[in-house]
Amino acid sequence: MRRLIIIAGPTAVGKTAYAVQLARELGTEIVSCDSRQFYCELRIGVARPTDEELAAVPHHFIACRSVTAPYNIYDYAQDALRVINALFETHDTVLAVGGSGLYIDALRGCVSRMPSPTPELRERLQQMPLEEKRAQLKLLDPVYYDRVDLRNPVRLQRALEVCLMTGRPYSEVIAEREKWKEENGKWETVVRVLEMERTELRERIDRRVDAMMQEGLLDEVRSLLPYRELNTLNTVGYRELFPVIDGTEELDHAVDMIKLNTWHYARKQMTWMKRYC
Repeated sequence: MRRLIIIAGPTAVGKTAYAVQLARELGTEIVSCDSRQFYCELRIGVARPTDEELAAVPHHFIACRSVTAPYNIYDYAQDALRVINALFETHDTVLAVGGSGLYIDALRGCVSRMPSPTPELRERLQQMPLEEKRAQLKLLDPVYYDRVDLRNPVRLQRALEVCLMTGRPYSEVIAEREKWKEENGKWETVVRVLEMERTELRERIDRRVDAMMQEGLLDEVRSLLPYRELNTLNTVGYRELFPVIDGTEELDHAVDMIKLNTWHYARKQMTWMKRYC
């Protein structure tokens, strides 16, 4: 029986080191499901695996795209499942590693295939006021409207994109997820969630942020100034440092905010991953 082992857990818990060791023991390869490590311009702030770790075990979906070419979960799901199926031709076990819950769910077959919008449609919807998006979604898909967070413009936009691209309710499209999983291959999926006592995890987060700063995170962020308006850069470790470069924020305070926001993110990850235990 083919088996996909997904190594999950909050940021800084030690997923990468554990996965590399396990992959070497099993003689297999690693598929990343960390949504921030896809981008080649992001290295320090996303805790990309080291050169030694990447050399020790073949990795997929690490630094594979530019921040100027965003990667949505639906395209990732199709690409990742294609890679996993190919790996199963020569391996009985494949590892996946990441802390991005939605991308983990994509590998579990819990995300349906959906079309990417045309640039024109995406731009038009981005210009649409939030209230108008809500009204449009209520008209096109009242079922999803009743359960979506109406304060989340990203989810509203994605639902509208699918409705308008397919001519079908978004809720109907995502209901096909189980059928989609069957079409893309069958294997046993095991999720291993790495855990750590909260006080220790928070201390590890603080130490890792300090190490990132010493490694040159501020310079990395400075190199990304031309892309700062991209949604990809609206992420912990980057957004806090842009004001420092602008001269509107003190570095010490920004570093403290990275530590705090990373801890908040880790807590959300732990809450999400309770579903896998």
